[in-house]
Amino acid sequence: MKEFKSVVEAADGLAEAYVRLREEIGKVIIGQEETVHLLLISIFCRGHCLLVGVPGLAKTLLIHTIASALDLKFNRIQFTPDLMPSDILGAETLDKERNLHFVKGPIFGNIILADEINRTPPKTQAALLESMQEYAVTIAGKRYALEMPFFVLATQNPIEQEGTYPLPEAQLDRFMFNIFLDYPSYDNEITIVKTTTSDNTVQVSQIMSGEEIVQFQHLVRQVPIADNVVEYAVNLVHKSRPGTKRAPAVATDFLEWGAGPRASQYLVLAAKCNALINGKYSPDIEDIQEIAKPTLRHRMVRNFKAEAESLTVDKIIEELL
Repeated sequence: MKEFKSVVEAADGLAEAYVRLREEIGKVIIGQEETVHLLLISIFCRGHCLLVGVPGLAKTLLIHTIASALDLKFNRIQFTPDLMPSDILGAETLDKERNLHFVKGPIFGNIILADEINRTPPKTQAALLESMQEYAVTIAGKRYALEMPFFVLATQNPIEQEGTYPLPEAQLDRFMFNIFLDYPSYDNEITIVKTTTSDNTVQVSQIMSGEEIVQFQHLVRQVPIADNVVEYAVNLVHKSRPGTKRAPAVATDFLEWGAGPRASQYLVLAAKCNALINGKYSPDIEDIQEIAKPTLRHRMVRNFKAEAESLTVDKIIEELL
């Protein structure tokens, strides 16, 4: 692990490492720059991401590539209707001497891909809650700490809704970002097809260790931020709450529910990280605006009027900004 002599040197080190990470991930992942940008921010902020996209957009390959570049243990959990909490967390079993022995589940990794999380019942979905919030799991009354860094990337398929269990708002709020993964552009898809239909294999170099990630996670929280930037973030969140004195007409008319305090916290944290990786030592209002949509879109519930008029959450956020 590299030792930095000052906070400024560490900040420059993070910006440099971010550029190298983007270059290394770009060897395998064609396009999706915004998605990679947000995923790396959430890792450096110790957050989790919900990724919404149709099948075949390389979600698994993306997170596996990031794990390889960061020298982290990657586990993939395919969520199905018959998946049990013990299939995620692990369970106690009897060994040869008939003693109880805890066998760790796939949650004991650094980067966890929870694939199609809305295909499993709420009881199993809730098994992720403690690990995401407390970075530990409790089995038979005993608490097991998870290895840091720990990051959950959950995916949802926006098309197939039959046989799915939508995530409740309390669980959605645990995710730092809600990222929409769109189709690749025409030129990017040509490059993807050429690359994936040849016999060439690309080796991803390890840019950063787990210890360095934890070091940078602490650095992000040390970044100073001006009071007016914090007030802008909190004011933006308050404006999303219909019926309050700060709420504009667009929120009162089209929202059933607004974002909670966790949104304000994640806006500030993400803005700090966004500033660092762009070579700045303190965030400004533009940093808040840049990460507002992925931070707020899953924390705001549209009412019937908004749905009837096909007004998206992103459009409402643009009005609030």
